Amino acid sequence: MDHCYRHPGRETGIRCTRCERPVCPECMISASVGFQCPDCVREGTGTGHAPDASRPRTIAGGAVTADPRLITKILLAINVAMFLAVLSRETLVNDLDLIGLAVSRTTLQVVGVADGEWYRLVTSMFLHQEFWHIGFNMLGLWWLGGPLEAALGRARYLALYLLSGLAGSALTYLIAAPNQPSLGASGAIFGLLGATAVLMRRMNYDMRPVLVLLALNLLFTFTWSGIAWEAHLGGLIAGTLIAIALVHAPRERRALVQYGACGLVLLVTVGLVVARTVMLT
Repeated sequence: MDHCYRHPGRETGIRCTRCERPVCPECMISASVGFQCPDCVREGTGTGHAPDASRPRTIAGGAVTADPRLITKILLAINVAMFLAVLSRETLVNDLDLIGLAVSRTTLQVVGVADGEWYRLVTSMFLHQEFWHIGFNMLGLWWLGGPLEAALGRARYLALYLLSGLAGSALTYLIAAPNQPSLGASGAIFGLLGATAVLMRRMNYDMRPVLVLLALNLLFTFTWSGIAWEAHLGGLIAGTLIAIALVHAPRERRALVQYGACGLVLLVTVGLVVARTVMLT
């Protein structure tokens, strides 16, 4: 495998269509035919080349930005801020974690998603209690999120993260016991893991490292106690399906396919939540 001319440590099977230098996902810019490197895009701006070449785009059609990890940093900061808030007020967990339907131990009132507290499906995605839990999740977010954000663009990457996490919450709500609390960003992280596998396959990278990582995480998911495997599985499925649409959408119908896939995943997620709510009430 060749190595990116701007990042010598990164293998790649893609070359710039103009200068034929190898480029990695972070450097590749979508052009009218194939991909171009940042240097050729800058040189070609205003010289009569195809319009796409003068507007830097990622492999998924997103805008190339100066800071390819901005959204990842914001998501990480939100998770850390929520963790610090829980450390200062432990009862916050009871107000924001994912629970289907139960009686609160403190107020003795009925609480849960089925009782109308739908926000728990989202707030639980940013909630952690143990240092090891947030440590592993934030390490995964930083390691997987940065390259994905650079390859997909900010808006598509954020949609992938949020929809994966929400799908994980919905499957947990559907299958787990209604009085079983759940929290953590693991659903969203598994979505990023599935998306990474799809992107690496699209770029013809060596799949073995990500497949080994996925296998180990699935092993831990189904063998360790106290893990909400439903969130991991739901996030993985949603993230994989969305990533397929993002990186394989045909150029002429890119927006339709990408928005349609995200909308379909959201529709199915809402459907699962509604169905479970009907069952519990």
